[in-house]
Amino acid sequence: MKTTPFTKYHIANGARMAEFAGYNMPIEFSGINDEHRTVREGAGVFDVSHMGEIWVKGPRALEFLQRVTTNDASTLTDGRAQYSALPNGRGGIVDDILVYRFDAETYLLVVNASNIAKDWEHLSRFAGEFGLTPGRELYNASDEICQLAVQGPLAMKIVQKMCPAQVEELPYYTFVKTSVAGIEGAILSATGYTGSGGCEIYVANEDAEKLWTALWKAGEEFGLKNIGLGARDTLRLEKGFCLYGNDLDDTTSTIEAGLGWITKFVDGKDFVDRELLAAQKRDGITRRLVGFRLTERGIPRHGYALAGVDGTTIGEVTSGTMSPMLKEGIGMGYVAPEFAAAGTEIAVVIREKLVKAVVVKTPFV
Repeated sequence: MKTTPFTKYHIANGARMAEFAGYNMPIEFSGINDEHRTVREGAGVFDVSHMGEIWVKGPRALEFLQRVTTNDASTLTDGRAQYSALPNGRGGIVDDILVYRFDAETYLLVVNASNIAKDWEHLSRFAGEFGLTPGRELYNASDEICQLAVQGPLAMKIVQKMCPAQVEELPYYTFVKTSVAGIEGAILSATGYTGSGGCEIYVANEDAEKLWTALWKAGEEFGLKNIGLGARDTLRLEKGFCLYGNDLDDTTSTIEAGLGWITKFVDGKDFVDRELLAAQKRDGITRRLVGFRLTERGIPRHGYALAGVDGTTIGEVTSGTMSPMLKEGIGMGYVAPEFAAAGTEIAVVIREKLVKAVVVKTPFV
């Protein structure tokens, strides 16, 4: 198993550790519910150094991105980030990613940890068409960069204490290259996977200890806590954010997943699967990702069947949990379109019993 530069701190702080995407990662510290509430109400720090970072550079970088991603990267300006997806040529999704524009010839792709090798292979197949050489203009920096996500309503107050530049009010989905904890050239990005505000901080691995020490010193007065991947999952699910491998994969399309808003059929953008996805948008789909909440006691889990009120199978749970904030079972799953409207009564099959649920719009909180 791989480790991150922060693994020793997690072990020292009593984290329950487990393998995730090939890394020894902290699953929980004080408990998922406590950590979840900390992020919703205060501030917590996640080690997300397992995530991947791939640079795209050169005069044809934008052309390349317009080919391999679904969103319209031409709308990005310097210092802005964009949520996007990599279609696989068969109507599925290689990965959902973030695209950062540094300048007209410099972009950074942040990819899911479990997909780094797959994404790299996929991107490399298209690189030659645009004069990008893997290892040069297309560069995988994943093993050189570490990343901390500081999340919650108090997060930016903590981060501001480490930055001489004004960053506390950094707009959502923007980023700056700045000094953080005396580390020049750090990337500070106002994105996140919790829906509670905050940022991600990217630095070189050799600067990890300096960042970690300064962050805990700055966060002491605000009650900063360590947060594991368990709470990261419940936090993202309450906000209706998709998780690759659960809600998205190589068999699901962006249209089926409700990600039409990052699938842009603009003139001159001949992206992979454009015709197929345009046909889905025009002609309709056979399944749709929806959110639902249980109206009876129970906890939906990944892989449980979804049913109509008559017990007929209509789909499957892709993500589910007991919401720490709502104290009720919530989840997402793919269902036939006729069951996708908000307010539709459905059921989750839990231990061969139909547990009543209702389709709702996300976010849940």
